[in-house]
Amino acid sequence: MKAVTIKALKTELSNCSPNELFKICLCLTKFKKENKELLSYLLFQSADEEGFINDLKTEIDFQFTQINSKNYYFIKKSVRKILRYVKSNIRYSKNKETEIELLLYFCAVLKNSKPSIDQNLVLKNIFIREIAGIKKKVAVLHEDLQYDYKLELDKLLSADKV
Repeated sequence: MKAVTIKALKTELSNCSPNELFKICLCLTKFKKENKELLSYLLFQSADEEGFINDLKTEIDFQFTQINSKNYYFIKKSVRKILRYVKSNIRYSKNKETEIELLLYFCAVLKNSKPSIDQNLVLKNIFIREIAGIKKKVAVLHEDLQYDYKLELDKLLSADKV
């Protein structure tokens, strides 16, 4: 089966009754976990963006405490898993400030994790790649926000040199 265009979906959905839309939404949530997560975000967390960010930060902290730090192989796998989790939740928000704040927090926790990421090239490259992505995202924001986030970035990077 071939998917139809978004325009066709919009026109068809505009013709549906509220009861039909309700059934369609429930049907969508049964097929993919991401659909259920997106609907959960839209219904329960989109109104409180700060609470959403704090919940994700708490989950990031928890996941970092669960890392098996006996071997860098396990650390790398866990860090990649955490980063995938963070980025999948960022997609739901579509808010650039939320994205930057969460990625900065991830980088800060990664930087302060034990054992040090300086001992492993892959972990160091993950950190560098995320910092470069943050810098690109900061460049498109309002000037005041750019200044605030650049200060946070500088603080994070200066801790790298100490």
